[in-house]
Amino acid sequence: MAEAADFRRMTPAPARRWLRRAVCVLAVAPMIVGLIGSSAPAAGAAPAASGPSTVDVSLTTVTPSVPEEDGTLTVSGTVVNKTKGPVTSPEVDLHVGPPVNGRTGIDRAAKRTGYDRAADGPAVGGKYTVKLPSLAPGISRDFTVSVPVEELGFGEAGVYQLGVSLSGRSRGSSYRQVLGIERTFLPWQPDTLEKRTRLTYLWPLISSTHLTSEVGSDEQRTPVFEDESLAKEIAPEGRLGQMVALGRGLPVTWVIDPDLLATVDAMTRNYRVKDGKGGEETVPGRNQAVAKQWLSSLETAVQNRKVIALPYADPDLASLAHRGTGTLGRLADATEVASLTVETILHIKPSVDFAWPVDGAIDSSIVKVATSAGADHVIARSDSLRDDLPYTASAARPIGGGTTAVVADARLSKAFEGNMLDSGESTLAVQRFLAQTLAVALQDEAPAGRSIVVAPQRMPTTSQAQSMARALQGLAGQRWTQQIDLLAAADARPDSGANRRTPSVSQYPEKLRKRELPDRAFEEIRDTQETLDNFTLILTARDRVETPFSRAIDREMSTSWRGQQQAAEAYRAGVRTTLGRLVGEVQLIEKSQITLSGRSATIPVTVQNRLVQDVDRLVLRLSSDNGARLSLDGGKGTAERPIEIKGGHSQSVKFDAKANANGQVRMTAQLYTEDGKLYGPAMQFTVKVSEATPTVLLVIAGGVLLLVLAGVRMYSQRKRAAARNTPADGPGTEPGGDGDPDGTEPPGDGGDGTDHGQPSDPTPDTRRESGDGSRAGEKVDR
Repeated sequence: MAEAADFRRMTPAPARRWLRRAVCVLAVAPMIVGLIGSSAPAAGAAPAASGPSTVDVSLTTVTPSVPEEDGTLTVSGTVVNKTKGPVTSPEVDLHVGPPVNGRTGIDRAAKRTGYDRAADGPAVGGKYTVKLPSLAPGISRDFTVSVPVEELGFGEAGVYQLGVSLSGRSRGSSYRQVLGIERTFLPWQPDTLEKRTRLTYLWPLISSTHLTSEVGSDEQRTPVFEDESLAKEIAPEGRLGQMVALGRGLPVTWVIDPDLLATVDAMTRNYRVKDGKGGEETVPGRNQAVAKQWLSSLETAVQNRKVIALPYADPDLASLAHRGTGTLGRLADATEVASLTVETILHIKPSVDFAWPVDGAIDSSIVKVATSAGADHVIARSDSLRDDLPYTASAARPIGGGTTAVVADARLSKAFEGNMLDSGESTLAVQRFLAQTLAVALQDEAPAGRSIVVAPQRMPTTSQAQSMARALQGLAGQRWTQQIDLLAAADARPDSGANRRTPSVSQYPEKLRKRELPDRAFEEIRDTQETLDNFTLILTARDRVETPFSRAIDREMSTSWRGQQQAAEAYRAGVRTTLGRLVGEVQLIEKSQITLSGRSATIPVTVQNRLVQDVDRLVLRLSSDNGARLSLDGGKGTAERPIEIKGGHSQSVKFDAKANANGQVRMTAQLYTEDGKLYGPAMQFTVKVSEATPTVLLVIAGGVLLLVLAGVRMYSQRKRAAARNTPADGPGTEPGGDGDPDGTEPPGDGGDGTDHGQPSDPTPDTRRESGDGSRAGEKVDR
């Protein structure tokens, strides 16, 4: 890339430095003459081969990162003997090579291995050499070297390579040689440049998803967390705790995912956490104090600073552009919610004019999607929007349609993506970052007032954040940089020769494309959104459901799911399950077969609402699969009733039915929303029709008539028999004699041994009523 051109500004060295160098040359001339005649190689003439058979040198600290003219440079580190034999008379020396030629020169120098006297320069030597005890195989020793800056021999301003070597005698060697060396860079700029580079550093506060879509049914709608891992992140020693603590004292532009703020804010009150056993049980959350402390620290840190709010939950813009057709409407809502969330929690108004695709990789479709929600700036990276210039161009450049691409410098943005837990790696990364910024500032062809942007990894580790902070602290003197915020960088005057052509869709990096959310994910997101829309239509307090589930759907599209396909699928499934459970709380109660007798009747259907809120705008439709046999509402095959049910109640809805013929009829009950969309599963049941026809009525009437006639005949027969069996009055019978008072024989034996009672008369089944009057308060049945 021409961006890495080899140009720098030249400054005259002080006369005393030239005098000191001349004296040094005269002093070592006799030694050089003696070495010419010697058969042994000069010290350092044979560079040590890199590998397991050498001595490993690593640097722990370089203090200060940017040397000052009258200061002292202190370098500390560790040496490890990786040879198979001992190293005798080991010594640690510093080497300062010539200035490195531009940004590409820094890249080439960083890749060098072994010791090269011409490139690494002679050892500072003398009293600044550190002598160590002999090193047995596998033994390590720490060292510290302190040298006045004036002894390092810096000349013109520029980037110098600093080498730290260990020399000694290894087994089988008859002379001293350099057995190991580590290199880093020292930016040397004693005076403040008139043409400083304006630098913008983004400081991202982004995390993965921690909140589920579940909320309690209580009035506070208590949120449910997957686990307590966020509490570890926001603790003072955690990743996000360190980001806030470090960023507070740095000239950075904060880039915040509002979902993180909302999640931590939810932790400041009562919340629940899944118990981790795979079930639905939850336990109370206990990190309210940590959440309150983190939010308070962040609110203090961002006061009077520029804050960029990403769309809610940091959606994966590339996945949306390439696979998310049909879900783009959520992006506008996520942007609107973002501004409100930040303003409510941090009490500052953020900028929502910036979109940030993954790794700053853009193509025409990503730009279109990124700006569809109202953002007119896209944060890209220079390895995506490449320039053909002999210098590093300004970040801002218009790319058409009123959109400005803010192109972050790729080298600087990726400077701290390695393992910064290793103090040696961290030190090298910091020094290289500082060297690159100075090399940019010294490019002669660059226009005055250039503005460059650094967009680091989205979620830096704690050690990466600490390394980033050390690098920015190294620029605190502002000798060649001037810190500005992202809004100022976006408004800077663009370079006329900078690339403004957006890459095509086919040029999107395949490595990144493979990590996008799959098509299936967006199909599930669309289904979940449709279910939510239908459900909230019937609710009287829809925000209790719409808000948490809308935010959950936003999280389903988060950039943080890249590379975590199984976790993303599990989260989407959890959202669908929770929403489906709520939808199922409004349902039809199953019915078994019912029997309908007669020509007309009513068919009841029960709808149950187990939600804590009322529902309305529902329609219950009942249909018959055989309208000729059983019709509804005056001859129709279907009938509808509007439904309104209080929370926690059921409602029985009755439909008028008319039977036209006997037999079984299958009925289908189905709930619909007011706009005609299906709600929940259908419920089917069977109605058995038993209609009473005229023929049946005639048979019944005939039977009744026969029974009446039989009764009349039996009564007549009994009456005639009674008349025949009654004896005539005899002459010897006197009234008032031994017979009945009414002059008749008592029933019983008539003297001939015959019972004159009626054998067919049944025995009375009731007792004579009592002649006593009823007592007070006693109920007498009549």
